[in-house]
Amino acid sequence: MDKIPVTTNDLKKVLAFSELPDEHLQWIIERSGYSEVEDGGLVAKYGDPADSMWVLLEGKVSFYMDVNGQQVFYFTFENDNITGGVGGLIPYSRMKTIPGYAYALGKIKLLHLHKDHFTELEHLNPAFIQKLIGYMTERAKSFATTKLQYEKVNALGNLAAGIAHELNNPAAAINRFSNELAKRLNRNYELTENLVKCNLSPEYIKSIKALVSDKEIESVNIKKISASQRIQNEDEMEEWLEKYNIADRQAAETFAEFGFSTAEFEKLLSGIDKSAVGCLVPWLENLISSKRIIEDLTDASNRIYFLVAAIKSHVHMDRTNAMQCTNIHKDIENALTLLGFKLRGKNITVTKNFSEDSKEVPAYAGELNQVWTNLIDNAIFAVPQNGNIAIETVFDQKNVKVSIIDDGPGIPKDIMSRIFDPFFTTKKVGEGTGIGLDLVNRIIKNHNGEIKVNSVPGRTEFTVYLPLVQKHDIKSELK
Repeated sequence: MDKIPVTTNDLKKVLAFSELPDEHLQWIIERSGYSEVEDGGLVAKYGDPADSMWVLLEGKVSFYMDVNGQQVFYFTFENDNITGGVGGLIPYSRMKTIPGYAYALGKIKLLHLHKDHFTELEHLNPAFIQKLIGYMTERAKSFATTKLQYEKVNALGNLAAGIAHELNNPAAAINRFSNELAKRLNRNYELTENLVKCNLSPEYIKSIKALVSDKEIESVNIKKISASQRIQNEDEMEEWLEKYNIADRQAAETFAEFGFSTAEFEKLLSGIDKSAVGCLVPWLENLISSKRIIEDLTDASNRIYFLVAAIKSHVHMDRTNAMQCTNIHKDIENALTLLGFKLRGKNITVTKNFSEDSKEVPAYAGELNQVWTNLIDNAIFAVPQNGNIAIETVFDQKNVKVSIIDDGPGIPKDIMSRIFDPFFTTKKVGEGTGIGLDLVNRIIKNHNGEIKVNSVPGRTEFTVYLPLVQKHDIKSELK
């Protein structure tokens, strides 16, 4: 092997090696390769074998994780307390291949020690190996923190996109309905003028108003009819209108939908001249349609109102950070509202069996809402298209039990023991809520509660137990 331009003094400048004796440093130098990389040059690439530990003698290395085919900045290796100036494969690391791309940040100088020398190095200096493992642990923590932050940002982006979609639909409907209502109101001037020319009495107009009001009350309790029955009613109404030389399918559809029968129309028109029917029908159709449009506008605006209210309540914008009593039924409903776009995307049926004996629960509501969102989101991810999710609550004198059950394929036995491990996930980046079951577990423990899971194919049940009384306002340790 050619002599490399590195001395023991050079290696002592690297934090991880600063306390090694000269003979051990020389041993490492004699068994290492050496390279220099210009600024921006590739140090390691995704998928390459992870077979060497590299030592950063000069410069810095920026690392980009491969996330679904995209390079995402994760970390900067430098001669500091986090990495000690060491990167790549470290003794006892389970890394098999490089998980991303490493680039030189400025001109860098590196030593490379192949893993074949690790066993001999451990015999030479066991304490040094333990020191390297410590640096590996610190590096893993930093990577995990970055990964968690990245997933949270992605999850927030997905949730925001879903909420934007939820808001866009009723907003677009309001715009469409308001334009149609403006047309109807403008048309009302002409239709009212024609109606006045027919010399209908005020009493007759009052009778129409009373009939329309009665129909509105009836529509609240009327059972929804089938599509075939609706078409039949429209056809009958259209034929009846043709008897008065009125060819207006839209009017037939409006009257049939509103619940008018031909017999009621016969009674309504019995007291007026037949020549007035041609003026009355368009005017009445325009009136009823306008009222329906106003109802649709109210529904659309209510959807926006309730969605915004759900967002506000979910993040508890108007609450302090102290523990306060919260209605978990309302909190769960808010989580379902915010995840509505995902539920509809898979046509999932949600069954809610909420206890009637409901009590408020002392909680850090903002944190607890993360639990409901995560567990429901996991259930959505697990179930197939047209799947089912059930949410049940049971209150006793001391606790509330919340169960979230899905009919997905179940959790494989080989990973069941790991699902609450920090940063463990079976999802791709951006698919989950970004907090993981580890944090869910910590939040529940922070409330002096407990979470359990039972899973078989076709039924997975996460059960959360929370106390109804807290002895004191425990301080949150979750950041």
